[in-house]
Amino acid sequence: MNNNVQHTTVTKEQLISDFKVVIADAEALIRATANQGGEAVANLRVKAEESVAVAKVKLAEAQEVLVEKGRIAAKATDDYVHEKPWHAVGIAAGVGLVVGLLIGRR
Repeated sequence: MNNNVQHTTVTKEQLISDFKVVIADAEALIRATANQGGEAVANLRVKAEESVAVAKVKLAEAQEVLVEKGRIAAKATDDYVHEKPWHAVGIAAGVGLVVGLLIGRR
């Protein structure tokens, strides 16, 4: 189950990164068409600028939520290790044993 949470987090981080690239590309396209004439192009440019502005706000909000969830998970882990240190040592030893066995097979 923890692996699913970690996979979801990586996916969200990648999504945020990809979204930033899309926003940058959209801004570059808006700047590139700045010299293009015509009312339709001007209206489209204004609409695109508004969409990019909204996307930037939503991206910042999503990034804040992701960072906060990371802090909460780190705090919960820290609390668990302080409350039950021997459980944490046992879990770490078990994980180390499994990793050692997997490496030894190769």
